[in-house]
Amino acid sequence: MLRSVGQTRWTGSDEDPRVAGLRAAVSRLRRELAGHPAEFPDRGIAEEELAALAAMAVGGAPEVPRLRRSLLLVAGAIGSVSALGPGLREVRSAVDLFGEPPRG
Repeated sequence: MLRSVGQTRWTGSDEDPRVAGLRAAVSRLRRELAGHPAEFPDRGIAEEELAALAAMAVGGAPEVPRLRRSLLLVAGAIGSVSALGPGLREVRSAVDLFGEPPRG
């Protein structure tokens, strides 16, 4: 069955639910950040890394080390903005579902 852009996938889809969860969490935090009225020094970094996370989620199976690096940059950039804390925790939970990166 065909679906239009923006609709969720049907049950039985081959999409990894972790990827779908990551995409949803990142999208939500991007909207919250865009609607946040205060400017802060690292806002641009947060926006860039959220865009990178969104791109990784669209691409399918993201690389765990890259996910974690982007998450750390986002957390460092917006960690002091308490209004964005719940959204940031949601993104972190979504990234954590991919597991730990291999130890080098």
